[in-house]
Amino acid sequence: MNTARMTNAEIRACGWDALVERLGPLGALRFAMQTERGHGDYAARRHRTLGGLSVDQLLTRMRPRRAAGRRRSRR
Repeated sequence: MNTARMTNAEIRACGWDALVERLGPLGALRFAMQTERGHGDYAARRHRTLGGLSVDQLLTRMRPRRAAGRRRSRR
């Protein structure tokens, strides 16, 4: 295989195939999730979204939503 002549998409496909062959689908996905770089500036986005919320304030906001989700899933 001459990787110098392969496109980036072909390299990604071969790499994914190799990961799945060696690690299985779940292992390959776990590996990919650990190495994904993401996009944008997470810290800036977090500060825009959450502002100056403390951890306690954030948890107070999250608890009712989490409880509501659990009630819906039990139906």
